[in-house]
Amino acid sequence: MRNVKPAEYVESPRPVVVICNDFCRGAVIPQHHHRRSQLVYGASGTMLVGTEHGQWMVPADRAVWIPGGVKHHLRMIDNVTTVTLWVGADAHADLPASCEVVDMSPLMRSLLTAAIEIGPEYDVGGRDGHVMSLLLYELKHLPKLPLCLHFPKHKRLATRCHEFLEAPRPHDTIEKWAKALNMSRRTFTRLFKKETGLSFAVWRQQACLFAALPRLVAGESVTNIALELGYESPAAFTTMFKRLQGVPPSQYFDRLHS
Repeated sequence: MRNVKPAEYVESPRPVVVICNDFCRGAVIPQHHHRRSQLVYGASGTMLVGTEHGQWMVPADRAVWIPGGVKHHLRMIDNVTTVTLWVGADAHADLPASCEVVDMSPLMRSLLTAAIEIGPEYDVGGRDGHVMSLLLYELKHLPKLPLCLHFPKHKRLATRCHEFLEAPRPHDTIEKWAKALNMSRRTFTRLFKKETGLSFAVWRQQACLFAALPRLVAGESVTNIALELGYESPAAFTTMFKRLQGVPPSQYFDRLHS
């Protein structure tokens, strides 16, 4: 169903339900959690999803899996249409236990389109029930995408990472962070890699990219953003952006404002 309150559906006795909602650019859904797990598909527009453990960038035509009970918030980078697949606790024993961004298959898109028209009290043994069962099966086979920026569990390091994402400082060095945390360079690099899975340099680049997306949507030039974020050239920034978004920033910008 379209543009309905999630509360009207999440308590459905059916194991799987689907709703569709439209959000305006800049809309923020504050931190909350649900008993059911959910797959939030951005049929159009880009979202950022955040938890205490990281942020996930969800480009248009991708989806994010959020397990039940995980506290999260959403920020709409542009006008977004979401199709949300709600999955009951008894129906997702073998689905991921943590958030992740996934690619969409043609079959998954078609099934979600059909499921939008199915009410919360559908016949489990009929056609609608089979559509929902197939959705759940296809969900388990969607490929994972590397569109996450992990935050460390180490409290002081996590605080600094969050501060960096709010105000990127592209020329920060390992030495600067290690000194601020009263660590040796060797201890810091080992801890950072262990806690985030990335080197400091790679994490810093990805954090800058996450920070750049809202500025691109606002209409800032690629050159200005790239240079301010510390890239050697607009081309270097474009390479990183295309790796995550699938298109160069110029094309992404044109798509948003077409």
